[in-house]
Amino acid sequence: MLTSVRRPTFDDLNLSTGKRVRLHRLMYEHGPANGTLMMLPIDQGLEHGPIDFFDNPDSIDTDWIFRLAVEGNFSGVAMHIGLAEKYLKHYAGKVPLVLKVNGKTNVPNDDESFSSLTSSVEDAVRLGADGVGYTLYVGSPAQDVDIAQCNEVRRECERYGMPLIIWAYPRGSAIKAKGGIDSLYAVDYAARVACEMGADIIKLNVPKWDAATAEKMPKPYNTLELSDEKGLEKVVRSAGRSLVLVSGGSKMGDDDTLHKAQIAMEAGCVGLIFGRNMWQRHWDDAVAMSGRMRELMKRYGQ
Repeated sequence: MLTSVRRPTFDDLNLSTGKRVRLHRLMYEHGPANGTLMMLPIDQGLEHGPIDFFDNPDSIDTDWIFRLAVEGNFSGVAMHIGLAEKYLKHYAGKVPLVLKVNGKTNVPNDDESFSSLTSSVEDAVRLGADGVGYTLYVGSPAQDVDIAQCNEVRRECERYGMPLIIWAYPRGSAIKAKGGIDSLYAVDYAARVACEMGADIIKLNVPKWDAATAEKMPKPYNTLELSDEKGLEKVVRSAGRSLVLVSGGSKMGDDDTLHKAQIAMEAGCVGLIFGRNMWQRHWDDAVAMSGRMRELMKRYGQ
């Protein structure tokens, strides 16, 4: 193991039998298949609109995404119910599904962010999914409704033995006033909230140090000028026995994409959930990059 932070093991997670079966498929039967995760999300069409598909027009076809997931040997795909209903059948058993059960558009600003339910845990079971994804906006003025809704999803996940992956995103005017959505304070807080809400896996952004906004953060975060890797290590510790996935964000160059992946794995994350960094590339480039990512992750198995 190359990381200085001990990543929780499969057995550390204290999973029910149903969760154990499904998470084992994601971590040990698909993708790198070594206890890491390489996920391909395609929820951006709802969250961002068709604008994300302009860089690679082929990617608006979800069949193209599924073919990339299979050919690129990903651990699983994450999507909303409409795409799963229309495209999954042909690929059932070839690549695991994580069903996103809530979402929103980005048309309004994010000062009072909230994602309402778009499907259910029961839908995930019916579709043969191996996980459920829920977006929780930590710090939003709507967090009382959000936390209550997340709790109901968590209860259903326990009932059906479905792993819960929380997209833990700091949002809202209060977060902006305390250093911004990508500050160490915000990301660290989001990790801990998701852990305490019962997430089995937490999807997070890499925290960034910004000297211009550092003074807005509460003490002692305003003095913690950490590198990306050290900041992420702290976040992984705050996540406790929840596993951490790092989000890819907007498309980057090859070297930057691989560097971000390596930072995540060195910091103790279980893996990567890179969407636009993969499918905004044209076919040959996307398949080649997925192969390079898999090779990198071979060094971090357990």
